[in-house]
Amino acid sequence: MNGSWRGLDRAHLVLLRELADRGSVSAVARATDRTPSAVSQQLKVIQRQVGAELVQRSGRGVRLTDAGRALADGAVSVLTAWAEAEAAWLAYRTEASGRVRIAFFHSASELLLPGLLDRLRAFPQIALEFGDEDVGQTEFAPLTRDYDIVVAHRSDQRRTARGGLRVVQLLREPMDVAVPLDHRMAGRRSVAPADVIDEDWIAPPEGFPIDRVLTAIAGQTGATPRVLLRTTHLPLMERLVAGGHGIALLPRYTTRDRSAGRFALVPLRDERAARYLGALARPDRAARQAVRVVLEELTAVAEAVADPAEEG
Repeated sequence: MNGSWRGLDRAHLVLLRELADRGSVSAVARATDRTPSAVSQQLKVIQRQVGAELVQRSGRGVRLTDAGRALADGAVSVLTAWAEAEAAWLAYRTEASGRVRIAFFHSASELLLPGLLDRLRAFPQIALEFGDEDVGQTEFAPLTRDYDIVVAHRSDQRRTARGGLRVVQLLREPMDVAVPLDHRMAGRRSVAPADVIDEDWIAPPEGFPIDRVLTAIAGQTGATPRVLLRTTHLPLMERLVAGGHGIALLPRYTTRDRSAGRFALVPLRDERAARYLGALARPDRAARQAVRVVLEELTAVAEAVADPAEEG
């Protein structure tokens, strides 16, 4: 069967990219606002055009063949170059405009979103569409299928693979031990893991960056932390600490303004206690003019929030 990939248009490449990322015709149909039968028909058109089998039946669905995977991987480079060229032309002709879909987890939106909105007043043609996505650190990358930018976090102890994505590092936020004001450690300049491991803990769900720091403390001391409650809601954690119900690891920049008069934040020594915040994006979406602007302004906000003496 003869054919050529040169006859493929942008829509064909997008379809292959989505199938590679989402793994099923029905998921691609939902993402591209088509019916499954329309997606299947387009896949047949693409196969006839290139003269090769790109998908095979697999159970009740389909999967990409080696040829299909190769073409889908190549589509990423083509779509990225296309977006970069389009962005360069638009920058020459017009100001940045368009919709940008951005996902934050809760404490990141509290830390960064107000400043981002302030800075984007200079770009009235950019419309932000927000999503709240508080997930474990290995679950952020798949969200880039549905968002242009995903603000994610990871702990010092773990670096998560971001295959095929652009990653913009935003900031390193130290984790402090939050204790009640009348606690024996409230006035200390710092504490060691051995000083705190036997306390009652308020912690996030397992797999979240803050919990990974607590797990590292446990590994260093050889003791199992006594966790009374797990929650992703930082204000609840703060309130429970202030009420004397336990101690917690809390992100410094996010929490410090609310700690005064309520609870003490004590730095943790002898342990890599921090979380890293970053922005994830598909490279072709990151190349869009409006997305570029949002990423640049988000980076500027993060730089203003962080203390340079604490970075690294």
